[in-house]
Amino acid sequence: MSRVSRRRSHTAVDVRSYDHAVPNLRIRQAAELLGVSDDTVRRWINNGALAVSLDSSGRKVIASEVLAEFSQANAPAPPPNPLGVGSSARNRFVGLVTKVVSDKVMTQVEMQCGPHTMVSLMSTEAAQELKLRPGSVAVAVVKATTVIVETAGAQALE
Repeated sequence: MSRVSRRRSHTAVDVRSYDHAVPNLRIRQAAELLGVSDDTVRRWINNGALAVSLDSSGRKVIASEVLAEFSQANAPAPPPNPLGVGSSARNRFVGLVTKVVSDKVMTQVEMQCGPHTMVSLMSTEAAQELKLRPGSVAVAVVKATTVIVETAGAQALE
């Protein structure tokens, strides 16, 4: 299957509106999660690219496992790395610098990487050496030892 084009929404998805125990998603919910319009999801269904079933009310629903597989198989390729630098870090986000706020010691850099906003704090000296300013193309590299996963309705462990 070829890659599917997407219209990215910059609206945050409210995960509280999804019941993590329900295996089926409505078309609107699938569209929100994929960052596309309801019409795009309907076209994929009509073209046979995305399988659906009917719920007890006769509405089209998409199994969450099917949507996850579709999402992964049709994820857009990341933009090419403009730096041409090899790295062991796998979480790399190419984007545009949108805001730079500096004082004598520290600088806050905000980037828009596709639908994701990334914020980095660095020394002002480093920001000046990188010549960061709004409109600069840069790569946000995230190396973390902890990744937290949240779901709607889950009970916190104490």
